Amino acid sequence: MASRSSAERADVVSSATIEQLCSAKEVVVSTGSGGVGKTTTAAAIGASAATHLGGKVLVLTVDPAKRLANALGLERFGNVETQVPPEAFTSAGVQPEGELWAAMLDTKQSWDDLVRLHAPDAATRDAILVNPLYQNITGKFVQSHDYVAMERLYEIHTSGRYDLIVVDTPPTRNAVDFLDAPDRMADFFSSRLLRWLITPYRSRLVSFASKPFYSVADRILGTQFLEDIAEFFMLFQTMYDGFVERARAVTTLLGGPQTTFVVVSTLEVAPAREAEYFLKLLGERGYHVGALVLNKVLPELFLDRDATTVAKALAHHSAEVAADVGARIGPPADDERLLTTVLGEVGESFLNYQVVARREAEQRAELARIPQLTATVPYFDDDIHSLGGLLRLGERIWS
Repeated sequence: MASRSSAERADVVSSATIEQLCSAKEVVVSTGSGGVGKTTTAAAIGASAATHLGGKVLVLTVDPAKRLANALGLERFGNVETQVPPEAFTSAGVQPEGELWAAMLDTKQSWDDLVRLHAPDAATRDAILVNPLYQNITGKFVQSHDYVAMERLYEIHTSGRYDLIVVDTPPTRNAVDFLDAPDRMADFFSSRLLRWLITPYRSRLVSFASKPFYSVADRILGTQFLEDIAEFFMLFQTMYDGFVERARAVTTLLGGPQTTFVVVSTLEVAPAREAEYFLKLLGERGYHVGALVLNKVLPELFLDRDATTVAKALAHHSAEVAADVGARIGPPADDERLLTTVLGEVGESFLNYQVVARREAEQRAELARIPQLTATVPYFDDDIHSLGGLLRLGERIWS
């Protein structure tokens, strides 16, 4: 994959395949509800891009589940990007044109890096990093995980180290928090609650209006605890300008021509509703929705007219079919009654699955109105737990 500017990538008007989508974009964000194959799909897209397009491809997961390492054959990986060994591709019978890298968000490490980046001076940086509440607060901070994930994506993208970044997000509802995290963090730093907490300790004066609050809080939490929190947030507020500036930049990246979203789902009722909700949300916000990937879809054979004719013959005329087939197969199929029962069950089963397949086709048509393309993946006999499995999945959706 030769490096190209954002403008050049934006010139691609229509992406008819996942391959063309990955060629045209720099960031692919994989989203979907839990349990639909979102993480596996993100890894498969990344592996296929590294194989066919060349260049450096990174799969970045912000999903707390650590399934990606197993699928890529890595013992462990974290905040620092790790290359998938070329031997892993060789073992899968593939000679990749590029490199595949992987990283999983380490929230604590990312926050440390963020503080080092945004702190106005070394003294403030060190005071925050050694603050006794820092580790606990950053771990439980409102939107902390989602916000730092967006920061990490932005940092990696602007570094220019990779030609393509495939991001595996948390499940859909949390992915909304993922999208909103930059603005929410900026809002928090300018919120009335934070000013109310900090102002009395900054001025050493407690206003009449806030005195009852602090009297109760002091009795419950202790004055020292409140002072520690106030000191921490006063230090953090020194980074407000940096946070707001980066929040705007991250939002611009997500909505820019270099980024696309891939929504992953199955056609079960609950995941399909989640997918429809998120597709509409992305459309309303003006984000580019490049593809819908539907996993565990019944084969097209169930919608084939000739196959339906055969199934009906088996279901309704199994005795006649059995008489013709039994002698050719031999024992125990020459037991006409047994063969009649089996053939009838096969035909009825096909017709029953056909009802489901037709319903799936209707759902698929409804969901396919928003994205540029829709790719379907059938049931696989085995769970995907290797690079070879990811590449097989990638081939089903790639082109």
